[in-house]
Amino acid sequence: MPQPCIICVAITGSVAQKSDNPAVPISISEQVESTHASFEAGASIMHAHVRNDDGSPSSDPEKFAALKEAVETHCPGMIIQLSTGGRSGAGQARGGMLPLRPDMASLSVGSNNFPTRVYENPPDLVDWLASEMLAHDVKPEIEAFDLSHIFHAKLMADRGQLAGTPYVQFVMGVKNAMPADREVFDFYVRSVHRLFGPDAPWCAAGVGPNQIRLNDWAISSGGHARTGLEDNVRLDKSTLAPSNAALVERTVELCEKYERPVASWREAREILGLRAVDVA
Repeated sequence: MPQPCIICVAITGSVAQKSDNPAVPISISEQVESTHASFEAGASIMHAHVRNDDGSPSSDPEKFAALKEAVETHCPGMIIQLSTGGRSGAGQARGGMLPLRPDMASLSVGSNNFPTRVYENPPDLVDWLASEMLAHDVKPEIEAFDLSHIFHAKLMADRGQLAGTPYVQFVMGVKNAMPADREVFDFYVRSVHRLFGPDAPWCAAGVGPNQIRLNDWAISSGGHARTGLEDNVRLDKSTLAPSNAALVERTVELCEKYERPVASWREAREILGLRAVDVA
């Protein structure tokens, strides 16, 4: 039997607004409702940012705490992954929610260009975020926007800065960063297996119209998949996605196409080596 495919839903992000797609969940209650529908559709990981009331990005630990508590209540067992991304905060404020002990948190281990700015991840901040994740038993998801980020994750693992086998996510299709290129993607996969072992889990995320392309490549290649309104607000060029759950359902259809079972939250926790949770 092929390994079950973990589906991560990135529900909100820091950029997309309701003016882009009214389905983008901004408030905590909207995020919880959208996450629950995605969980029911097959997502086992929720990747979360939080917003201020005006829709601007926030790094407020109290907002993350409220979201985490509500998702734990309404989606028992679902893996909660909080973002330490740089659009919503600067410096160590980006990791202010890590003492909440989410199951996972994103960790960008190097800098790269974004459409209109440099996404800065200086070494001292990366090292501090990694140390906080170790201290609070939070598994990092390595956000690889460039090949060098995969190799730096290996260096950090060798130094003992990352616990267990790193979980690397390839992010492709961001303007001015790594394009969605199949030869590069295949080299990324080979690099993860060479550096971390043939059974090391990995994931892929595509931005905009590249989302469905990266979903297809990842699922057909034995990896795991990320979808959601953070990365893409459309089903196709002329159709807005009605919900995060609709994007999850589309990913589930690809799993069926390639005869990959969709991972339950229990299977996802086992694959990623996460701590067990008690669910009544």
